[in-house]
Amino acid sequence: MEKLSVQEEEAMQAIWQCTEGYIKDFLDAMPEPKPPYTTLASTVKNLERKEFVTSKKIGNSFRYKAAIKEEEYKKRFMNGFVSDYFDNSYKNLVAFFAKDKKISATDLKEIINLIENPKP
Repeated sequence: MEKLSVQEEEAMQAIWQCTEGYIKDFLDAMPEPKPPYTTLASTVKNLERKEFVTSKKIGNSFRYKAAIKEEEYKKRFMNGFVSDYFDNSYKNLVAFFAKDKKISATDLKEIINLIENPKP
C-alpha cells in the first residue's frame, strides 16, 4: 500500500466521515482552513488512482466512496511506522513513549489489561 501524504490523509478522513459523497460533501466535512475545491478534487483523483477510493459517475459528477476502511488503513500505517522507526517492535514503541514520559504507568496498566483481556 502506497503511503499517503498529509493532504491525502486529511481528504481520506473527510471521506471516511461522510462514508461516500461528492467533493463538496468532503469539503464541508473538513476542518478549517479548508483546501480550495480544485485542490481537494485533485487529491481525491490521486486517491482513486492509488485505489483508496472508488468513483461512480452520476450525471456530470462523480460520487466517491472509500475503497479501504479506516481501521485497515490505521493497521497498515502503524505496522509500517513501527517497522520503519522501531525495528518492527511495539515494545520499542511503548518504551520510546515511556522514556519521554508521554505515557503513564496508569496508561501502561490499561494497555496490559487490554492485552490480557481482549474483547472480541
